[in-house]
Amino acid sequence: MRTLQIHVRSGTELPVAAGLPALTLISGTCTLVFARLEHLRAEEDRYQGVLDDAERARAGRFRFDQDRERFVLGHGLLRDVLGRVTDTEATAIRYERGPFGKPSLADRGPHFNFSDTKDAVLIGLCADEPIGVDLETMGRAVDHAAVSNHYFTPEEIAEIGQSPDAKRLFLEYWTRKEAILKASGVGIMEDLRSLGVNRARNEMTITHDDFERLAAQCYHVRTWPIGQSHIISLATENEVEAGLVVQPFAMD
Repeated sequence: MRTLQIHVRSGTELPVAAGLPALTLISGTCTLVFARLEHLRAEEDRYQGVLDDAERARAGRFRFDQDRERFVLGHGLLRDVLGRVTDTEATAIRYERGPFGKPSLADRGPHFNFSDTKDAVLIGLCADEPIGVDLETMGRAVDHAAVSNHYFTPEEIAEIGQSPDAKRLFLEYWTRKEAILKASGVGIMEDLRSLGVNRARNEMTITHDDFERLAAQCYHVRTWPIGQSHIISLATENEVEAGLVVQPFAMD
């Protein structure tokens, strides 16, 4: 068992740029790339062509067209972005995977993480440390009370129940937890009730074997709204500055 600290900031301004510039990563900063699927559909044929055989096979296994489309557009954009960052052809990007499936670049390039929701995708890039990102849409149908009881701390459950905007607060907490798990490389932890993310400074004892083995001693988490309809969270081991790139220019 060991103690984990989670520091949370929210509501701060997130600098925004439109389109995909050269995407030069700077030490101590993270770049977040957000895109709505509707603004990526014109690239679907091209993105289908840049996926590798394993990705195309995975896309073909989706039962529903909308899920297949989201996978192709999201992972095509990921290859496009990583190609720009590393000055590599999108088709030449090669991945390795950690023990729980978290991808990284095979040639030890920048750290990255990917998240999607039903109508948008998010890519996080960081030059020099592991990163986790999570994206949710306010349009998601969720029984937040039932899910909270299973995954949130008693204090978080009480705060959600008393909030005038319970769904938004639920999604803020949920994206924070997901971003931390993704930054750690574990990806899932059965008992999320042991992971508190509702205070500026959270301290807890973690007993989950894989998380205890792989996670850092401390995470810094930031949460932002994207327009009126999306919420994102970023988790890194050290506090970093972040900027948002909207592809191509999809703000509300």
